[in-house]
Amino acid sequence: MADDMERLRQMLQPRLLPQYIPHKPTPKQAAFLLLPNEEAFYGGAAGGGKSDAMLMAALQYVDQPDYAALIFRRTFQDLALPGALLERSHDWLAGTDAIFKEKDHRWYFPSGATLTFGYMEHEKDKYRYQSSEFQFVGFDELTQFSESQYKYMHSRLRRLKNSKVPIRMRGAANPGGVGHEWVRQRFVVEGKQNGRIFIPAGLKDNPHLDQETYTRSLMNLDKLERDQLLHGDWSAKQAGSLFDRTWFVDKIIDRIPEGVEILRRVRYWDLAATDNIDSNYTVGVLMALGDDGNFYLLDLQRFKGTPQAVERQVARVAALDGKLRTVIWMEQEPGSGGVNTIDHYRRRVLRGFVFKPDKPGVAKSERARPVSAACEGGLVFLIRGTWINSFLDELEAFPNTEDKDQVDAFAGAFNKVSSKTFAGQRGARRQRAAGLWS
Repeated sequence: MADDMERLRQMLQPRLLPQYIPHKPTPKQAAFLLLPNEEAFYGGAAGGGKSDAMLMAALQYVDQPDYAALIFRRTFQDLALPGALLERSHDWLAGTDAIFKEKDHRWYFPSGATLTFGYMEHEKDKYRYQSSEFQFVGFDELTQFSESQYKYMHSRLRRLKNSKVPIRMRGAANPGGVGHEWVRQRFVVEGKQNGRIFIPAGLKDNPHLDQETYTRSLMNLDKLERDQLLHGDWSAKQAGSLFDRTWFVDKIIDRIPEGVEILRRVRYWDLAATDNIDSNYTVGVLMALGDDGNFYLLDLQRFKGTPQAVERQVARVAALDGKLRTVIWMEQEPGSGGVNTIDHYRRRVLRGFVFKPDKPGVAKSERARPVSAACEGGLVFLIRGTWINSFLDELEAFPNTEDKDQVDAFAGAFNKVSSKTFAGQRGARRQRAAGLWS
């Protein structure tokens, strides 16, 4: 009986190395450290102890010779901030038998294990790790990274045969940031059903923090940031003024209805050919106008990459859309750079396709008003796809959001496909009734 109780006690306590981990984990941190799952995420309200949880997790197996851990922040400056993980590691490990090499930003342990601190400021920085092997990869402030950076590091997780060291990918963050939507979707929305465990934690879960003082400081934030950081609300978003998600409740369909003839198809590209993590996405919206007067959003492509990678993807999508069926439009940026880009795509990337430049000349919010009216009038249908949740999130927040790429391409596609010349009598009547034109 005593042996059974001892085994049970050990099962309920995470593996800790007191010589390297001086803090006792909170219950939420302990739950995070106990997880056997390959992927797990710790986050929610600010002050929940996520940085300590990440460092504890990375140090759990540094007594094993075949163990290598890596923790990321987005930039080296983030790593070096006062109180950030690199400085915290020195607070914990200074005076132990671990040795730090400044050149590598790496701790070496007597067992032969290592703990490295890295950064990925740009998308291509992930390839600096392409020949490395790790058993633990952690992303502190995961919402500051792109999804492709996170997924790429899965390829660096491996271990020797018969190793006792688990393979783990761990993330920690508060709501908000450039990666908010993909992190929310991967862990909060889809996580449980895919074995990705989300451990929510907030101020009340961290007894080591002066909760009253910290709460007062968070009360100075606007409502959106306050909901995200004080309450850990992953669904909080700033409502926009042009679109309403409820307009699409019965407008998401599997296919264009039988008997509807397609009068026109347009693929509109809002280009952002840069690999900087802060850059906008390249987005291409495929939209069709039916002879029933309705508009059908058939497909949405959204990605980041180098100019060459973007060109390859645009060309691939054009081939799938079909040369004879689809007119391709691309927004032309002001100045000679925009002219050169359009010329390059016309002569080299999309040669042989019907390709046209668009110079809108009006503000983004004004450009979106016609498609907003069509949506409110019940004329826009969405063909079911994996892109819909992200699209509706951005639509609902527009224009009070940094992310406007999907709305820009959506508005561009609508404005090009919605010519009354192609609408037919029945379609023209419906569109006129919705206030699209007089």
